[in-house]
Amino acid sequence: MSYKAEYIWIDGTEPTARLRSKTKVLPTGAEPPYWGFDGSSTNQATGRTSDCVLRPVFTCPDPIRGGDDVLVMCEVLYPDLTPHPSNTRAALARLAERYADQAPIFGIEQEYTFFKDGRPLGFPSGGFPAPQGFYYCGVGADEVFGREVVEKHMDACLDAGLAISGINAEVMPGQWEFQVGPVGPLEVADQLWVARWLLYRVAEDFGISATLDPKPVKGDWNGAGAHTNFSTKAMREGYDAIIAACDALGERAQEHIKGYGAEIEHRLTGMHETAPWSEYSYGVSDRGASVRIPWQVEADKKGYIEDRRPNANCDPYVVTGLMVETCCAALEKAGLV
Repeated sequence: MSYKAEYIWIDGTEPTARLRSKTKVLPTGAEPPYWGFDGSSTNQATGRTSDCVLRPVFTCPDPIRGGDDVLVMCEVLYPDLTPHPSNTRAALARLAERYADQAPIFGIEQEYTFFKDGRPLGFPSGGFPAPQGFYYCGVGADEVFGREVVEKHMDACLDAGLAISGINAEVMPGQWEFQVGPVGPLEVADQLWVARWLLYRVAEDFGISATLDPKPVKGDWNGAGAHTNFSTKAMREGYDAIIAACDALGERAQEHIKGYGAEIEHRLTGMHETAPWSEYSYGVSDRGASVRIPWQVEADKKGYIEDRRPNANCDPYVVTGLMVETCCAALEKAGLV
């Protein structure tokens, strides 16, 4: 007897990495082993030294194939088993261990846009739909496009055991969002990458592509982000830690912007529920700020913050690593842990 393991990894494409995957057939009961691949075909090696290594780090049921088949999220290593430069997970693992005592947790809101025949799903051929206003959380065939794909994707994530916590139609036609979390930094990033893979794979069956482009349509249309909700044990217990985290993010604002996804300046313009990429701000209930403190958090004097800057195309290993390092170090220095 045997089962199929779909090995998934992140390639070396710049400025935005892509997902790759291939299938290994294994004897029933065998654990997915390390496996090699041709890095010269994924922008991760040259043809003269092309071997790269896949190290399984997260395994879940494969909801597409079913049965005993699995999805295997992997890190990329060199043949000497050191992390490849494209392996951003390795750095996050060190930070997660370093600050584990602060119990950081995340919830990431992944926005994306469906495309078919070269235009966003719901956009008429040779023109534009009605302006934004009724599409967000809409219902009806004139307002919502691609729901059948979204529902199948959500079910696939649930069947895989991912911590998906919701879905909704977004502000632009053909634009949707799903949320993963709240879970720890490694868990949220691993699961978000697998959920992205499942989104692309499910949409395949409908002849639709899903893009994480942060500004899929130029002009007066919303971009696509990955709003990142974050807290530590101290933030969940007191408001001083909330403010300290917000202030710390401001001190390293431009470093974070550089790690929050390619072409971020096209999305963070100060319009369409964004703050300008070149400025930093935070405020209660303010969706025009870089970082939002939910109104309930101010009322309760404890809770979490929402960093609204990360792009839809961000690397969640990088985003969560930056937030853990910046906020946890600041809270530790301030004696708020």
